[in-house]
Amino acid sequence: MRENTLTVTAPPAADAPPTPPRDAEPPGRGGRRRSPAAALLSWVRGGGVGTLVMFLPLLLTFGYFAWWPIAKSLILAFQRTDLITEPTWVGLSNFERVLADPLLWTALGNTAWFAVLALVIGFPLPVLMAVVMAELRRTRQITSVLAYLPVIIPPVVSVLLWKQFYEPSDTGLFNSVLTRLGIEPVGWLQEPALAIPSIVVQSTWASAGTATIIYLAALMSIRTELYDAAEVDGASILQRTWHVTLPQLRGVILLMLLLQLIGTMQVFTEPFVMTGGGPENRTVTLLMLVYNYAFLSGDFGKATALSLLLAVGLGLLSAVYLRLTRKWSES
Repeated sequence: MRENTLTVTAPPAADAPPTPPRDAEPPGRGGRRRSPAAALLSWVRGGGVGTLVMFLPLLLTFGYFAWWPIAKSLILAFQRTDLITEPTWVGLSNFERVLADPLLWTALGNTAWFAVLALVIGFPLPVLMAVVMAELRRTRQITSVLAYLPVIIPPVVSVLLWKQFYEPSDTGLFNSVLTRLGIEPVGWLQEPALAIPSIVVQSTWASAGTATIIYLAALMSIRTELYDAAEVDGASILQRTWHVTLPQLRGVILLMLLLQLIGTMQVFTEPFVMTGGGPENRTVTLLMLVYNYAFLSGDFGKATALSLLLAVGLGLLSAVYLRLTRKWSES
C-alpha cells in the first residue's frame, strides 16, 4: 500500500530579506548605465577630488623631471641647436648625419662586445653566489653584506680605484702580483684587446651585488619541500640546483637577463673614466658618442637623434626578447 508523503515548507522568517528571483540581475550590472554626470558625481562624493589634489604635486613634479625631457628630446632630434642660439628645423638631417658617421658603427660594435662579455662573465656569477649563500645558513647575513658592499661605493670612486689596480707599471695591484710571479707587467687598459674585458671585470664587481641579493630573495621563497624531496631521492647539490633551483628561478632569471642587457647597452661611466674611449677608439660606446656630440661638438640635435635611435633599438630588442621567452617563462 503506497504511503502519502507530505512535504512541509517552513515559512520565511519575519525579519529575513525577500529572496530575489534567480533571473534577477545584481544592481549596477546589466541595468541602465549611469550617465557620465552621475558617474562624475559619484567619484566626487567618494573622495576623488581630495585624492587628485593630494597626488597632483607628485604628478606635476614627476612629469616635469621625467616626461618633459623626453618630450623635449623628441623636438630636439629634428632641430639643429646648441641650446644657446635660436634652433632651426632640419627634419631628418640629424638622423642622416648620425648614420653617416663612421665612428657610430665602431661604437656599436664596442657596445655589443661589452654586452656579450658582461653577460658571459657577469650574468651567471650572481646566480652562483646566491646559491652558495643560500647554503651558508649561519653566515648568510654577513655574506649578503659583503656581496652588496661594492654596490654602495660611488661608481666614479669604484672606477678610479680599479683604474689604479690596472696601472700599467709594476706599481699597479695586478701588475705587482705578476711581477712577483716573474711575469712582465700588462697594459690592462692600454692594450686594445684587453681594454673592454678589463672594464667588464670592474663593472661586474661593482654591480653583481644587486643581482645576488635579488636571486637570494627569490631562493628564500622556494618551498623547502622540494629540496627535501630531492634530498630523499639522493640528489647532490648540483642536481638540486639544476632540477629545483633554476626552474623555480626561471621568471626572475629572464627578467634579470633583460635588465642586464639593457644596462650594458647603456654603459658610459666605466669607459669614460678609465680610458676616455681609447686606445684606438676600442672602448668608445654609444653613450660616449652621445656625450661627444652634445658636449664636445655642441650639436645637441645630433646627440638627441642618436639617443632616440638607441631607445628605439632597445625597445625593439625588448619586445623581441619578451616575445621569444613568453612561453618558456609561463611554462
